[in-house]
Amino acid sequence: MSSSAVERARGGDERAFEELTAPHLRELHLHCYRMLGSIDDADDFLQETLVAAWRGLPAFAGRSSPRSWLYRIATNRCLNAIRHSKRRPPAQPVPPFEPPEPSRRGDVTWLQPYPDAWLEQLPDAAPLPAARLELQESVELAFIAALQRLPPRQAAAVILCDALGFSMAEAARMLDATPIAVKGALQRARATLALKREAASDAPTPRSESERQLAQRFARAFTDGDIDGVVSLLTDGAWLAMPPARHEYVGPQAVASFLRASVDWRRASRFQLVPTRANMQPAFGCYAYDAGTAHPAGMVVLGLTNGAIRTITRFLDGRLNSKFGLPDAPGER
Repeated sequence: MSSSAVERARGGDERAFEELTAPHLRELHLHCYRMLGSIDDADDFLQETLVAAWRGLPAFAGRSSPRSWLYRIATNRCLNAIRHSKRRPPAQPVPPFEPPEPSRRGDVTWLQPYPDAWLEQLPDAAPLPAARLELQESVELAFIAALQRLPPRQAAAVILCDALGFSMAEAARMLDATPIAVKGALQRARATLALKREAASDAPTPRSESERQLAQRFARAFTDGDIDGVVSLLTDGAWLAMPPARHEYVGPQAVASFLRASVDWRRASRFQLVPTRANMQPAFGCYAYDAGTAHPAGMVVLGLTNGAIRTITRFLDGRLNSKFGLPDAPGER
């Protein structure tokens, strides 16, 4: 980015400011999503970042690149949001039937999926250190959920250094910390996330034939109400989560008990799943039919490993369908 664009932006030239920021918007949005776990919140805090950058241009001395400067602003806006509970609190849904007792209660109820179509808009990454997480691993849904459970500055350190490839010195400047403090936060975060990384390493290649076939088998069984068919695809430790509901079911038997209660309730209606992709994982837009009319009913995202399903995340927010470019009803565009 030329220094003239920075100078023109400082002078109040909005077009120059757009020239300065436009190449980084998609990656900054993903950064806010990794930090906050929600695309709604990422939308909000990307806009806050841009407002803060516009107001802060007079203080931008050019000692770092515009990209690093924007990441510093975005990171600190997200940290402030977490610290001061500024994120959107999701409403807890009331089940339309009596669900079985859950295996556990989820704590990341604000989690949302991220469209692969947006990931495809990311700028090509330059070669980065070997410690950097691969894109697939750094956006996998279970990994995003795990980031939400870390202390916020640990999450920021691992995102900046391992997902984005910034040096510890660069991350320290962004976090107003010392490199030693960042190194300690990074080591603790890596240790906590190690098991998640190991699980993700067994996932099939995105868009591979094996992934496609397994996802199709799930979709057929799920829409047919074939509980045994769904269970046959699960690992022994598979679990079902349903953000923003806190109910989670762990193990094939517990998952089956919930699905049976759901199928019994909707026996007079049906679901249809429309394939899409989220977080570099197979996903489906879900549609429910009431009196023959379909309406958006959220998303299903699958976590796969070794030819089986290890996670089913059923997002209950019907607004998500449109964010994925899906129609209001199957067959429409």
